[in-house]
Amino acid sequence: MTHNVHLETFGNVHALPILHYRMEFAHLVREAFFALKPDCVAIELPPTLEAQFLRGVRRLPELSVLAYPVAEQSVYLIVEPADPLVEGARLALEHGVPLHLIDVDLDSYPAHVEPLPDSYAVQRIGLEPFYREVAERYRGLTPDAEDLRRERGMAFRLQQLSASRQRVLFICGMAHLERIRADFAQPLAQPLTRTRRDGVALFNLHPECCHEILAEYPFLSALYEARRSPLPPEPPQGGASLRKSFHALELILGGKRAIPEEQALDDSLWRSARRVGDEGEMPDRQRAMLRLFLEAARHYGQETGDQVQYWQKRAFFRFARNYALASGALLPDLFQMLAAARGCLDDNFAYAFLRLAARYPWQREASDLQTLRLTAADLWSATRKIRFRPKEQQRVKGRSGLKLLNRKKERSPGAWLEGFDNPYVCSYPPEDLVIEEYGRNLKRIAARQLSEEASRSEPFTTSMLDGIDMRETLRNLHQGKIYVREHKRLKSGIGCVVVIFDEDGGDSRFPYCMTWLGEHQQESDMAFYATPPEGNIVGPGISRCEYGGFVLCYPPGRMIDVWQDPDYREALGKGELLLMAALDYSQENDVVYAAARPPRGYLKQQAARLGKRIVYLPLASLSPVALKKLRVFHVLFGRDKRDIAKDYVW
Repeated sequence: MTHNVHLETFGNVHALPILHYRMEFAHLVREAFFALKPDCVAIELPPTLEAQFLRGVRRLPELSVLAYPVAEQSVYLIVEPADPLVEGARLALEHGVPLHLIDVDLDSYPAHVEPLPDSYAVQRIGLEPFYREVAERYRGLTPDAEDLRRERGMAFRLQQLSASRQRVLFICGMAHLERIRADFAQPLAQPLTRTRRDGVALFNLHPECCHEILAEYPFLSALYEARRSPLPPEPPQGGASLRKSFHALELILGGKRAIPEEQALDDSLWRSARRVGDEGEMPDRQRAMLRLFLEAARHYGQETGDQVQYWQKRAFFRFARNYALASGALLPDLFQMLAAARGCLDDNFAYAFLRLAARYPWQREASDLQTLRLTAADLWSATRKIRFRPKEQQRVKGRSGLKLLNRKKERSPGAWLEGFDNPYVCSYPPEDLVIEEYGRNLKRIAARQLSEEASRSEPFTTSMLDGIDMRETLRNLHQGKIYVREHKRLKSGIGCVVVIFDEDGGDSRFPYCMTWLGEHQQESDMAFYATPPEGNIVGPGISRCEYGGFVLCYPPGRMIDVWQDPDYREALGKGELLLMAALDYSQENDVVYAAARPPRGYLKQQAARLGKRIVYLPLASLSPVALKKLRVFHVLFGRDKRDIAKDYVW
């Protein structure tokens, strides 16, 4: 499908009106080039930059920065694939068509802040009506003297090219095209212009700067670059994952297997390139945004175990759309999408979103050119900053209380496997403190619930008991009596605590079953089932896991391996097995059971035979924020990992 490219024709010149650095117009340049088959291509750049500019074009898909000094300041021109001028030059070089840079080189050129329609409108309405609206806006504006000088210079060069060529493809900004067309019809003299400029240099752009510097965010530029040539076949289902997955024996033996960290991001890119439009079609920016969200959600689920819900997805796109409309655009830019990701989900999702949005797989730090680091402030007069909140605050004197989400990476693929040669596994102490405190909190909630169930109200006679019961008093106001309430105290305490996040009847998602003994008198024994530690390696000898369920039993040092105990063979699932173990090991009469569904009647009968009682707390009644934080934990292969775990745990 083509978009019926609209070309403004005057003489032998076929002009394509464009907006600079917009992906849709880069694709329109391709359509115009193959439809017209021009004898030469003319672009809106000065010939003084030609040598270094063409060198940068030949380096594509690697990105380059063309820099030159003007009045003790540096001017930067980014050579990126989604720019229509770069695409025109690239097509001319690839097909052996003469290329001409026909602009006039000026030392001083004013910066224009012009409100223009969103380029995505071209995807929907086509180029011709889009250009008519933009041209109408420019008719009422008075051009600067520098603009007029440049336009007369370009019109003169087009007159020369038109006299010797049959079909000239001219790629020009929409702001200048109407006046160039008018000047083309008049006799013009050769303009006085600079024929040489000193200090023009070409640099390799550092890959970490791409998301700040590129006009189109790197993921979109990479999609466009990937679709310029035939796409490779679809990879097998699954593909690379952000979880560094290894066989358990590999971990214990310290085996090494090179799995590049970037492979999962690149797989997401190539998968998305096939889904933003049919081959040869203009890539749909809205579909690219959807693919970016879905792939980021996939990586987010792999890393944290949390799944993005439908309502979160809907909130993200609604927030991003409204943010874009408030700024006069149809679709949000990268900053607005990151703000929506952080606000509608969380900082971990925003981090996953940014990591994929900033991925441009062809860019490398090592290059035949000098590598240059740039910031957005070096190119643009106005910049915006966004910060991701960490999971915890760091209070350090003389430093900010917030630490950015800065996770360590492997120096080389497989380097973290060096830490898995220790067969002794242990927990991370700060997480132990959190889960112990949460267990105590559940005991307080259960005790309060039992007290409320055992409390009673009666009319006031001789004693106020534990105070006036306002609810009963108001309910029986017609009797003219005051009701007082008596709170019954528990005769025994709360014993074991069982929390079931996911009733896993099989061995599919939570195959890792473990019983841990408390290391001191302030720590409980614990049995749990979780995701396998080899599924998500986050540091040398450090694995990130997710609880399916666990039981806490105090005092410590009494619990044997409940997963091998034949007394619990009647359990229908791992959650029931933990509840049976809690009833067995609890030294108190009451056992807390927090789960999505209440225990079946058989377990209540078994508890009664043991002289105990199950206090059921619906999982939905507990704080989802606390449960989400509690559910993730880390397994350390060796006590020595506790000294370095703080740098890798997040």
